[in-house]
Amino acid sequence: MKVRRIGVLTAGGDCPGLNAVVRGVAKHALNCGIEVLGFKNGFDGLVKNQFMELDSKTVSGILTRGGTILGTSNLANPFNYTLAPMGSPEEPKDVSSLVLHTIKTNKIDALVTIGGDGTLSMSQKFIEMGVPIVGVPKTIDNDLSATDFTFGFDSALSVATDAVDRIHTTAESHHRVMILETMGRYAGWIALRSCIAGGGDICLIPEIPYSDDAIIDAIEDRQRKGKTFSIIVAAEGAVNEQGEMAVKAKIAGSTDPIRLGGISSKIAAMIEERLKVECRVVVLGHLQRGGTPTAFDRWLSTRFGAEAVELILQGKTGYMVALRGTEIISVPVKDAVSKLKRVDPNGEEVRAALAVGTSFGSSKIGGACGI
Repeated sequence: MKVRRIGVLTAGGDCPGLNAVVRGVAKHALNCGIEVLGFKNGFDGLVKNQFMELDSKTVSGILTRGGTILGTSNLANPFNYTLAPMGSPEEPKDVSSLVLHTIKTNKIDALVTIGGDGTLSMSQKFIEMGVPIVGVPKTIDNDLSATDFTFGFDSALSVATDAVDRIHTTAESHHRVMILETMGRYAGWIALRSCIAGGGDICLIPEIPYSDDAIIDAIEDRQRKGKTFSIIVAAEGAVNEQGEMAVKAKIAGSTDPIRLGGISSKIAAMIEERLKVECRVVVLGHLQRGGTPTAFDRWLSTRFGAEAVELILQGKTGYMVALRGTEIISVPVKDAVSKLKRVDPNGEEVRAALAVGTSFGSSKIGGACGI
């Protein structure tokens, strides 16, 4: 079948590199004589039949631009639609038939969905309903197991590492404990790698449960060695040994109904109470999602976008593009969302951090020699 028109959307949380993927999709498709429709605000554009035509002028100059020119949404799940007037958090509706109608009405031969595990899970449902889809993996969390890297992660990591670098000076000057809270949901990649790259002293991640006693021991050990400050990098999804995490809010209808946050303030209050030292908290939040994508993310996003169109031309839908080593490959979408990629507590990266003296706030993992 000759491909005449494709659709593209960006869904879930925003991150640097989305526009670069849209540009890669559009430029490759247009060069092959294929029309491109960009659906607005994720799957909501398909529900409401809202789109913009993407041409060379539309995608010119967006390679370095953060966010997404198409808009996005992490609430517009067509299978559990909670947005007025068609649905509500109290009475969610299945409006997937509207998506199918939009695709048929606009004669879309294939769809490129750009997003994380929530977006790709929804995409898999539509694939099972017969919609030809190619997925592109996006998340600053880097938690999709089918790809070595998701675009957006490197940009977020760069922001977090820069923040660790910057708080060193104020921590040392004021003899404080500084706690930097990063995003990452249930995976600790941003926290771990920014802590290693920035020289953090204590790293709290979801994969290694922490204890208050072990955190205090690590700070006191630094004090005995003459260190007058400590820097803690805490992932928002860090859990203690009782399995508790800091939940900021619960969001009905979201692809991830739990909004994490507040771990840094919780740890700071505990340290101040027990050690009587001054603590300061820095929550990076959406700073990690904004701004210009790094060179790596532009490089990866462009290749992902171009390869997504290539798969459509080959009739290879139902797949997601992925990075393995330096090569772009394709994997079934259903495999891409089957398992989260999380930090291995016994892996080389954790061992390297331990080897240079980083604590994970746990009495169950530690020791620089013979680990």
